[in-house]
Amino acid sequence: MKKKKIMLIFGTRPEATKMCPVVQELRKYPEWFETKVVVTGQHREQLQQPLSHFKIIPDIDLDLMKENQTLAYFTSAAIKGLDQAIAEDKPDMILVHGDTQTALCGSLVAFFHQIPVGHVEAGLRSHNKWSPWPEEVNRRMVDVVTDVLFAPTSVGRDNLLREGFSSNQIFVTGQTAVDAAILTKKSDYTFQNDSLNKLIQHPGRIVTITAHRRENLGEPMRQMFSAIRRLADDHPDVMVIYPVHLNPAVREIAIPILSGHERIHLLEPIEYPDMINLLSRSYLILSDSGGIQEETTVFNKPLVLMRDTTERPEAIEANAVVLAGTDELSIYDNAAILLQDPQRYLEMANVKNPFGDGHASKRIALYLAYYFGQLSEQPEPFYSHLTDRN
Repeated sequence: MKKKKIMLIFGTRPEATKMCPVVQELRKYPEWFETKVVVTGQHREQLQQPLSHFKIIPDIDLDLMKENQTLAYFTSAAIKGLDQAIAEDKPDMILVHGDTQTALCGSLVAFFHQIPVGHVEAGLRSHNKWSPWPEEVNRRMVDVVTDVLFAPTSVGRDNLLREGFSSNQIFVTGQTAVDAAILTKKSDYTFQNDSLNKLIQHPGRIVTITAHRRENLGEPMRQMFSAIRRLADDHPDVMVIYPVHLNPAVREIAIPILSGHERIHLLEPIEYPDMINLLSRSYLILSDSGGIQEETTVFNKPLVLMRDTTERPEAIEANAVVLAGTDELSIYDNAAILLQDPQRYLEMANVKNPFGDGHASKRIALYLAYYFGQLSEQPEPFYSHLTDRN
């Protein structure tokens, strides 16, 4: 049987960390697949980090990022660039990931060319079009033009079924972020950022922070950072590590509030392997990120989520994440309980990971082989809950 050409399109660091394991898995089956990687450059330096880590060299790099790019600019530039790449390459299927502008543009152009779309991480929903913005709407639009919906868990599957998608379109895979984190965590890891090799020796507890979401810019972020400084003030054994996002709007809030404290360390952005190994060595995480909700559960680290909504309710239901909102008092109280109450901490630290088992990428590859008739039987899906089997 003729091998099928699979084009994977991504453009941001989070997409790359979750799609590179899929690229690696597809390339284990050269008799089935010819694999092409196209990157838009929605992120530039940050995108290169996971590509280098996973040893993936893109076949096409559109290099579209420009300073202070708007959503309108990037969307129009990506559609134009991807249209040309897809017209020339003529893949049999296009895989996109998640909820970025790159995913939206890749799926739309595939649809324009009547090429089947596979959406990795389909079905996530916050049910609020403004949060996360613009990702919630992007993801919904991608799902509409998708032929194969790779939902990471049964929650995503059920969201899609309620919206009228056919069960025959949906396959539950587990989360490829779990695959990536398991592949990246090393017990004998040496950090590329040398300051982390020193900071990680702190005799007390390490609290790692990430914060960058657009909808949190301004007063919500001031509240978040004020809560974090109070936590450091009130817990003398705690050291806070925060790789500060490059966005100037984040930095102009973070630096005045958090700098000048002997146990708060503001770093430049760190590479993906450093972040994963920092998370695995932390006691507690505070973040407004989407994907980090999947990564902290791999290492049984409680997460205080500084957001008003989440499209990943599995972690809340599993008691691995607490949704604290962006109010200073709520963030402080939720984090302080975990720093002061060992029983509450253990309740969150000892839950089963609801997101995956490290084999999502393999399930995707095998399902594609089944979809194209190279395998006669559909692979087993990921069962995120015992009730999934019923």
